[in-house]
Amino acid sequence: MAYYTWIDRETCIACGVCGATAPQLYDYDDEGIAYAHRDNNKGNLKVDEQDHEDMFDSSDGCPTESVIIKEQKET
Repeated sequence: MAYYTWIDRETCIACGVCGATAPQLYDYDDEGIAYAHRDNNKGNLKVDEQDHEDMFDSSDGCPTESVIIKEQKET
């Protein structure tokens, strides 16, 4: 199954969970707000299968539910 991910930057509180759990997917801007760095937070690049577990762990650990995961590209 294909998955796409991005961060809701409006609700991100810069806690660091996503970047610590899946640094291959998420990074932080100068203000500490997370984003999906592979596609500049657009949610239009399929996440590699080997990264699914880390992606879901990041989502589960996010206290503000800012890690977004969908089965379709963001439009």
